[in-house]
Amino acid sequence: MRSLLKLLAALLVVSSFGLLQAQEWRPVGPDGGSVRSLAYDPSNPDHVFLGTSSGRLYLSTNGGASWTRLAHLGSGSELVLDHVLIDPVDSRNIYVAAWNAQSPYSDGDLFRSNDGGKTWDLLPGMHGKSIRALALAPSDHKLLVAGALDGVFRSRDAGDNWERISPANHAEIRQIESVAIDPSDPNIVYAGTWHLPWKTKDGGRTWHNIKKGVIDDSDVFSIVIDPQASSNLYISACSGIYKSESSGELFRKIQGIPYSARRTRILKMDPTDHNVIYAGTTEGLWKSSDAGTTWKRTTSANIVINDVLIDPRQPAHVLLATDRGGVLASTDGGITFTASNRGFTHRQVAALLVDRNDRSTVYAGLLNDKEQGGVFVSRDAGRTWTQISDGLDARDVFVLRQSPEGILLAGTDRGLLRYDTNQHRWIALTQPQAMEPPSEKRSRVAQKAVSDPINGRILDLELMPQHWFVATADGLFTSTNTGQTWRREEAPQLKVADKIAAGGAMLAVAGRNTVTVTLNGGESWLAAKPLDTIITSLAIDPRGAGAIWVGARDGIYRSTDLGDTWRRINSLRLSDIAGIEVDVENQRVLAIGAGSKNIYETRDNGRTWSAISSGWMLRSIELAGGRLLGATQFDGVILQPETSASAAPEAADGGNR
Repeated sequence: MRSLLKLLAALLVVSSFGLLQAQEWRPVGPDGGSVRSLAYDPSNPDHVFLGTSSGRLYLSTNGGASWTRLAHLGSGSELVLDHVLIDPVDSRNIYVAAWNAQSPYSDGDLFRSNDGGKTWDLLPGMHGKSIRALALAPSDHKLLVAGALDGVFRSRDAGDNWERISPANHAEIRQIESVAIDPSDPNIVYAGTWHLPWKTKDGGRTWHNIKKGVIDDSDVFSIVIDPQASSNLYISACSGIYKSESSGELFRKIQGIPYSARRTRILKMDPTDHNVIYAGTTEGLWKSSDAGTTWKRTTSANIVINDVLIDPRQPAHVLLATDRGGVLASTDGGITFTASNRGFTHRQVAALLVDRNDRSTVYAGLLNDKEQGGVFVSRDAGRTWTQISDGLDARDVFVLRQSPEGILLAGTDRGLLRYDTNQHRWIALTQPQAMEPPSEKRSRVAQKAVSDPINGRILDLELMPQHWFVATADGLFTSTNTGQTWRREEAPQLKVADKIAAGGAMLAVAGRNTVTVTLNGGESWLAAKPLDTIITSLAIDPRGAGAIWVGARDGIYRSTDLGDTWRRINSLRLSDIAGIEVDVENQRVLAIGAGSKNIYETRDNGRTWSAISSGWMLRSIELAGGRLLGATQFDGVILQPETSASAAPEAADGGNR
């Protein structure tokens, strides 16, 4: 039965990125992103493992100078890999603890590889547990202790079997955030909870609270034991850092780190000089060289640190795992740091744009990276990237567009902005403006003058030669003077404007299940026949008389008569259409589904389809001549090679239903 369970569990795991590396598409950046954990191979510290917040595991073979994808653990992108452990006796044995960001209180897993990360097993004994801590006994390389939200668990056989060593349903010994094992006695275990620290001296038969000197209700994030004097230990908590010289029976609060930086997620002790302690906080890295008596911050305060790694051969070589900023590296003991993210691409790209005058110039708009994100530009087809985010003020970027005159616009979660090439910064176009008066031709539709009309979430944007159109949560707006003034469009049947598409002289705007079309820049509108589905994407084919393509929850629809009639494309059974692109240059239409790794192309208006496998989970695609770029959920921008395999004929099922 145990073998069967292990086999079934293994089927849930994507074993490695070996197949993806064999794919022709490759990630090109922008480098960086959030890092949750770092760990080195004790037998070869040049081998460094990196865990992310989306189930991705990376490997560096040169001490963190560059990175490659090693594995994707789990079947989705919701696992937070907070702890990576390598067996000091046999480094082929690797353990990764995870919790589920979508179900943080009730789900997670523990993974093990016995071949250095080529393949992975999900350990059934810890399946479904939200694991927040993991430790390997220094005196017994087969003894593991895991801390989960429902208690403390131990394995004596390298993870094959697990037993609970904390009392079941205990009111306090739960919500475990940190664990540590005494260097010489594996029966002595410390556990930090979301409330206070606890300790057992007898392998879990009895536990007692070790809160003396610790402020009540302190989340204990990290526990560090001096390997040469195990009575000395440090804990970090939401209320600060504490030191004990009595095996935890009495703590004193360490002074020197300000209250604002009190949330210390990780403590690390220099392996050669135990007086040197690093504290990774939500406001930068702090260092003590006198066992915690005094502290000095060595990074800027806007860096959130999740983990610290110290090279045991060269303790001056320090790596930091940060939120949004990727890996920071120091070679002088933390005095200075530089980014070390080559090959580590863990960005959420929501917008892609290829420059209309230079196809080697690509813009990427990012989500959730605050001051580390915004917009990046590559002027060499993705080989290198530069951040151009001054003025965005940590906005999320959902849409990037370029006007026929070359003006670059960004639609964000807080308005529409234009990039000023002289000032090299973004300028908001959402200041209150006098609204443009309605023309006589618009007299049949009451125009509503709205001050500051586009200062909220920008849903979509299209820039035509004489008109700019923007869809917002407040409605559809247009400008005829490059964004200086705006007026609201009251198109028939269009209660909400979610998506806009332009092709030739035609522009279409889609709401939940309706499409409205204009052929004259919004002077008049034609309401299409409503669809009995939810619209998810929109495109216009400008060839010939023009066709409207609609992606929906249940597939793809096409109209050649301005929406009077719709034909469902039954030849491609693809649901939740995330994007449709018309490639006029190559005479084809492309479609992707939400969560799909394939791009589907048709050259005969949907009668037949072929599949192009990218090997990556796609959010959107962009055309760059004969090549394609893809925006991914967590892996940045990917690029199709110049010489690509022919698309495979599509079977009856498109693959993601």
